Amino acid sequence: MSELILERVSKTYGDTLAVRDFSLAVAHGELVALLGPSGCGKTTTLRMIAGFILPSAGLILIGGRDVTAEPPYRRTTGMVFQGYALFPHMSVAQNVAFGLEMRGLPKPEIVRKVADALRLVRLSGLEWRYPRELSGGQQQRVALARALVINPDVLLLDEPLSNLDAKLREQVRLEIRQLQRELGLTTVFVTHDQEEALTVADRLALMNHGVIAQVGTPRELYDKPRSAFVADFIGKSNFFEGEIATPGVFCTRSGLRIEFAGERRQGVSVLAVRPERMAILRGSGGAERPNSFAATLRVVTFLGPTTEAMIELASGERVIVHAPTAQWGGAGPAPGEAVRVAWPPDASLLLDASDHAPTRNQ
Repeated sequence: MSELILERVSKTYGDTLAVRDFSLAVAHGELVALLGPSGCGKTTTLRMIAGFILPSAGLILIGGRDVTAEPPYRRTTGMVFQGYALFPHMSVAQNVAFGLEMRGLPKPEIVRKVADALRLVRLSGLEWRYPRELSGGQQQRVALARALVINPDVLLLDEPLSNLDAKLREQVRLEIRQLQRELGLTTVFVTHDQEEALTVADRLALMNHGVIAQVGTPRELYDKPRSAFVADFIGKSNFFEGEIATPGVFCTRSGLRIEFAGERRQGVSVLAVRPERMAILRGSGGAERPNSFAATLRVVTFLGPTTEAMIELASGERVIVHAPTAQWGGAGPAPGEAVRVAWPPDASLLLDASDHAPTRNQ
């Protein structure tokens, strides 16, 4: 049974449509990330689930109960805000206890629940410190403990890691994921960071202009994007614009004939290839391989375990290729070197241009 259901939820502000016909079911114990660019409607959607914003249309159900018009305190949701929203004049224990006190629980039960919540987030012993005396990671854990202590049916996380540095962000997101799994919490996680979403989510709901562009597992959105917008937002892609010339062959505007696998589809105007699916061929061989094109290497960027190469095809298009640094040994590719770029037909993704204009190879 789905713990959280949104049915055709919309939100308008005057003439501005922030969210349109948003439908999503989140199963018990599942973590779904709402992902997308700034202004796409993801935070508005989260706040409608929490009850801070009332939808203009549609239904929101939690545990089978219609909560669409109910205020936040009558919903069984716990929320961690982007800025944590801790009370600066309250200690750690008082911050965590606040929601329980508002619900009128007996003092002994509050003390026990606060201790349990702080133990979960590894903050035992810091009960009487104030937020100003804590690191950013510790403040984030206090906010998480405050959301968990009320035993919510749905945990809502609004960009909870955006104020942390890169190393700490990676550590804390893994801790959140582990805790979410251990407790079996139904969770909605808002982020604009694709790596964050790919790391923590069971499923992604990628949004654009207030609507869902695609819902699926991280692997599904990466390997089988439905549109150029999805392929461009999730990971990196090389885009070629043109049309299907014959079965199995896509012809670009510059005249490249690119082989693809799979059935011919209507409405296709973009072909995409992931950088790691392309290979750089050095020397005189490789012309007989599918999708093998003469090129010149322009820029080489060392990224540690991966080397990124920007390559200009003889037709004028430019592509990005990712290759394991180790494969080059001590003699890596050099700018100005004549090479070939090749990829298998099954790496060619046929896409609907949708409402997104991909970065053109030029």
